Amino acid sequence: MKITVGVVGLGLIGASFAKAYKENGEGATVYGWNRTKSITQMAQMQGIIDDELTDENLGKCDLVILSLYPEATIEWMENHKEHFNKEGMVIDACGTKRLVCEKAFKMAEENGFLFVGCHPMAGTKFSGMTHARGDMYKGAPMVVVPPVFDDMFLLDRVKDLLAPCGFGSFHLAHADEHDKMIAFTSQMAHLVSNAYIKSPSARNHKGFSAGSYKDMTRVAWLNPTMWTQLFMENKDNLIFEIDHLQEELAKYRKALVEDDFDGLRDLLDEGRQIKEEVDGI
Repeated sequence: MKITVGVVGLGLIGASFAKAYKENGEGATVYGWNRTKSITQMAQMQGIIDDELTDENLGKCDLVILSLYPEATIEWMENHKEHFNKEGMVIDACGTKRLVCEKAFKMAEENGFLFVGCHPMAGTKFSGMTHARGDMYKGAPMVVVPPVFDDMFLLDRVKDLLAPCGFGSFHLAHADEHDKMIAFTSQMAHLVSNAYIKSPSARNHKGFSAGSYKDMTRVAWLNPTMWTQLFMENKDNLIFEIDHLQEELAKYRKALVEDDFDGLRDLLDEGRQIKEEVDGI
């Protein structure tokens, strides 16, 4: 199936979508839009997109991928809601889903187009179109937040439209469920890593670090503006995870202060057992 795709936002995520369709889409036409027009022009020069996405060709798109910050996603949809293809699909790629889905589902219903919330679970520590890859999503999970859960064919349609991207699995979720889980699996990892690297010992670690240090600090290298917005929009779930972690860390600290060898060993063994139960050996 030859597909026409519009990509809004040509940063790392959006440009990787565009590249995936150009490289694997069997003649796909890809239109692109970016707030900074020079980025759009550069994408066209590099063959990442075929042309700029406009109100005139927006209605030709079988799929529109909104790869902006959550608030910017809603604003862009609001400004272009009358131009979407009524037979096509609009998805987003935001890291939180409650704000986007609540407003986008309503907007789509009122204006006669289909919106499906999506979150590709892929990325790198780098940002920007320069680091985009056509294989960014190969084998990665895609979380899908549909407007309804009784449409048997909707997920198949999502899979078909996203086939050139090569996602390894698709998972349905409600927006609330998504945001609760993403606070644990993604946002806490970024926050803890970012705080951990602020230790006064960090600047002197050369020669004393191995894989565990690199694993713990990899995602400290983040986009501050993007993650600030995502953290604030999901602050209730993130605060819950922070509070729980602080409670657990207090137990380890107490055992150390009190020279409680058995208590510390039990805490460590408890964590080991839970890791085994959750993720396997």
